[in-house]
Amino acid sequence: MTSSAPETQRAYRRLSVEERRGQLLRAALTLFAHRAPEDVSLDDVAETAGVSRPLVYRYFPGGKQQLYEAALRSSADALVLCFAEPPTGPPSERLGRVLDRYLDFVGKHDAGFSALLRGGSVAETSRTSAIVDEVRRAAAEQILVHLGVPGSGPRLRLMVRTWIAAVEAASLIWLDEDKHPSAGELRGWLIGHLVALLTATAATDEETAHVVRELLALETPAGPVGTLARRVLPLTGYAGHLLRDGFAG
Repeated sequence: MTSSAPETQRAYRRLSVEERRGQLLRAALTLFAHRAPEDVSLDDVAETAGVSRPLVYRYFPGGKQQLYEAALRSSADALVLCFAEPPTGPPSERLGRVLDRYLDFVGKHDAGFSALLRGGSVAETSRTSAIVDEVRRAAAEQILVHLGVPGSGPRLRLMVRTWIAAVEAASLIWLDEDKHPSAGELRGWLIGHLVALLTATAATDEETAHVVRELLALETPAGPVGTLARRVLPLTGYAGHLLRDGFAG
């Protein structure tokens, strides 16, 4: 017994300011991930971190709102990283890896993600809204990089931001449906959705048409786009009468 006390004292180390702040932030992130902000109290954070409520206030004097915004910023930074991918390999496979990371993040932060994107939370402010918008814009920029056109024109940029909005909406519906279909199936559908938007935009925008031609040259028969093409092509036979009528006019 006498020898264990000194060992315990030696093992104990006072946390630095940054370490303690990080500990509290991790506790808050754990709670905000699975509860709406209004359902989390500072007492909950203190209990999860194993500290006192006054200590939480010491590091976050602005209370729960300041802590929530700090947690949101941390989550936003992590979410943006989901869209970063080395520019190698077929574009659709790169996008698949991006979506895998994104859907994994959504699945692990279900309640917090839903509360964040649906809005209406008592913790929502202009600052939190700005953080969310930063994520959307950063995600769109990363997708444009994957498409090979970081300095794109207005139509292509509009199309990509429309797709980002669709990904958000699909993610929320996916959570509402208890994560059905599977994440893998949802990923494939979202890739197909982007291909469809690109194709529709290419019909009236030469910049997008050029992008589509360049991207298709990089795809493989066994990849997501090759699989999609084989499934869609048989349906085009049903559009023959539309083509004839169009040429006749």
